[in-house]
Amino acid sequence: MFRHFSVAPFALVLLLAPAAPAIAAGLDAAAINDAAAPPAKLPGRQQINASIAKLEILLDRAHFSPGEIDGELGENAQKALTAFATANGLSFDKAVTPDLWTRLTSASEGAAIVNYTIVDADVKGPFLAKVPAKMESMKSLPALNYTSPREAIAEKFHMSEALLQALNPGRKFDKAGETIAVANVLDVAKPPAIARLEVDKTRQTLSAFDAAGKLLAFYPATVGSTEKPTPTGTLKVTAVNKNPTYRYNPKYKFKGVKSNKPFTIRPGPNNPVGVVWINLSGEGYGIHGTGNPGLVSKAASHGCVRLTNWDALRVAAGVAKGTPVTFVEGAR
Repeated sequence: MFRHFSVAPFALVLLLAPAAPAIAAGLDAAAINDAAAPPAKLPGRQQINASIAKLEILLDRAHFSPGEIDGELGENAQKALTAFATANGLSFDKAVTPDLWTRLTSASEGAAIVNYTIVDADVKGPFLAKVPAKMESMKSLPALNYTSPREAIAEKFHMSEALLQALNPGRKFDKAGETIAVANVLDVAKPPAIARLEVDKTRQTLSAFDAAGKLLAFYPATVGSTEKPTPTGTLKVTAVNKNPTYRYNPKYKFKGVKSNKPFTIRPGPNNPVGVVWINLSGEGYGIHGTGNPGLVSKAASHGCVRLTNWDALRVAAGVAKGTPVTFVEGAR
């Protein structure tokens, strides 16, 4: 039986659907695997690019997460690239230098894009027809599952659905036994145990350090909001719970939720706190996943630290009870 958690509500953000990203000509597995460093003049946003996709996969494999791998050089990828460069005594200023590219490509082995055979577990469901926009509409669902095999497979390989579809044109991802092209991010060595986490409330990032102060891993994050800011100072990890049940506490008076009574939302990857909850010593605060990986660091949370589901799982695997989590105000 899953334990119920009284956690700070997440921000349900209603956004207009963005325009579908343009796809660079000839984008396929070979184009990404053979891609050289991005040009000095980086491609614009809203264009899926082979070099950028490879760069994001390399960052993910090095534990410097770009968030959702989408083939676009967005803010999260640039944050990760800057952090990786700094950790390696290099610099990044709108251009990927040969030294930086070499360091990235040598940080892990294997092709950026590999073949994957869809298995029964990827397609068996059950799948939701739609994730409700309102929290109160979620409480009656038996589980907050994926909405399609495509969503499940995209998240499994840390990819946007748009990039997954672009690499596999015409595929529906609903038949076990079919072979598809995916980001090579599963067979990655775990970093050493995390001694300390640092949450930068200004930059919207989470960094993991070892006992000697070396930066081990870096993640884009959604950190608090003006309405309900994240705490200051240092808290500690008190528990790690996978597949948590979300319990809404009416004392938070979350905007848009009319219920004045507690209610629960059952587990699942589209649960408000995703697939894992890292409980912190401050009441109602934690580090958790999300069913909307494309919105990480782009939409406010209600005090908690929100990561992609896969990044939250990586953090959860490296912390222990008592791991300190320091909240700082960085300079942009």
